[in-house]
Amino acid sequence: MTISRYKTIFGPVPSRRLGVSLGIDIIPFKTCTYNCVYCECGATTDLTLERKPYVDAETVLLELEQSLSNLDHVDYITFSGSGEPTLNMDLGRMIVDIKQLTKIPIAVLTNGSLMYREDVVRDLLPADVILPSLDAVSTKLFSRINRPHSKLKISQIIGGLLNFRQRYPGKIWLEIFIVKGINDGGDELNNLYCVIKKINPDRAQLNSLDRPPTDSSVKPVDMKVLENIKNGWVDIPVEIIKRIRKREEIAAFSKNLENSIIDTISRRPLNIEDLVQLTGKNKLEIFKYIDVLEREKKIYSEIVGDKIYYVSVK
Repeated sequence: MTISRYKTIFGPVPSRRLGVSLGIDIIPFKTCTYNCVYCECGATTDLTLERKPYVDAETVLLELEQSLSNLDHVDYITFSGSGEPTLNMDLGRMIVDIKQLTKIPIAVLTNGSLMYREDVVRDLLPADVILPSLDAVSTKLFSRINRPHSKLKISQIIGGLLNFRQRYPGKIWLEIFIVKGINDGGDELNNLYCVIKKINPDRAQLNSLDRPPTDSSVKPVDMKVLENIKNGWVDIPVEIIKRIRKREEIAAFSKNLENSIIDTISRRPLNIEDLVQLTGKNKLEIFKYIDVLEREKKIYSEIVGDKIYYVSVK
């Protein structure tokens, strides 16, 4: 089994939103400003608003340069992973340095919670695409879904998104995660619609649960619900995010990695942390294979205690 030699670079990862995406993870697991009920990476262990240089910026640039030299095609270089990337105070410097290294566009996946801060805005301005999220606009539902740091206020976050839209020359693709029984009702959807219209994103991307969440009580909405929302928001550019389901949808699907996953799971059930440690791959990359293998009924998941384990179908 091949172990990745990179500490911060992962992929390329197939993405419905970004095509072939080479990921950069600059935040320790699981450091975030939110502890979202639907998060597929698990519960937040470090709920914070403090920006730090969590990883060495020079290491990121060196690993990226080495990784790109071995790749034929990448659509986006994406800051993402298992934490909130804007918590890294060197994010802006990294983006500028990467721009000197390659012409591949840079995307940043963020929950949008710190975009009210001037230092975060300055860091994000050089990027080509910003993908923030906004799941609720009422204080009650914001707290219920995103479980934010106690000092975060939804009005402040919305104000930051509105201000950023006025200053940012690039593309904004706003993700809205719909949770059954929470933000799928008329009032909250109407309020979301009004705020999203003011933000004026280039795309509004609807998403819902497709993997086991942090909170087992969280349920996905039916595709019909997402379609109804899209049809109702007629003057907003809405699209529905769908999971990759087939191996042919994954660029450079690795048969070796697939065999390694199945082989290890067939010996004993493993959780996602086990698979990351064994393969040296990032969680987001492993999840793409898990999705396909579950779809093909080669493996299945079961909850034991507070963890999700993957089991081989005999």
